[in-house]
Amino acid sequence: MPSRAHDWLKQALRDLEQAQDSAKAGRHEWACFAAQQAAEKAVKALHLHHGQEAWGHVIAKLLAELPETIKVPEELIYKAMVLDNFYIPTRYPNGHPEGAPFEHFGPLQSEQAINYAREIIEFVCNKMAF
Repeated sequence: MPSRAHDWLKQALRDLEQAQDSAKAGRHEWACFAAQQAAEKAVKALHLHHGQEAWGHVIAKLLAELPETIKVPEELIYKAMVLDNFYIPTRYPNGHPEGAPFEHFGPLQSEQAINYAREIIEFVCNKMAF
């Protein structure tokens, strides 16, 4: 079966575009979630590129589980940890003590999420020569 790594990476790039569009529209909770998804899919693409399957949604863990030949900068793992915090509370009201998700995310969070996702995607693109 052929590798689907490039399909995952192309979707990651599209998810990043969605994050940017959502931020421009003021839907910062969705921008943060789409950025998280973009980074997650990019890292999964890199796993597939190296013949590995990756499961789960914790980007920092997915980065740490890459083959030892791939040196992941520690700072990139910390940025992934920030993105990991956007997986559930951006979508579910019970992710916060009170208030709907959109009331907890603004332009500062979405800008940071988009920038961190972009850095992770660039790292993956460089490793995949995409």
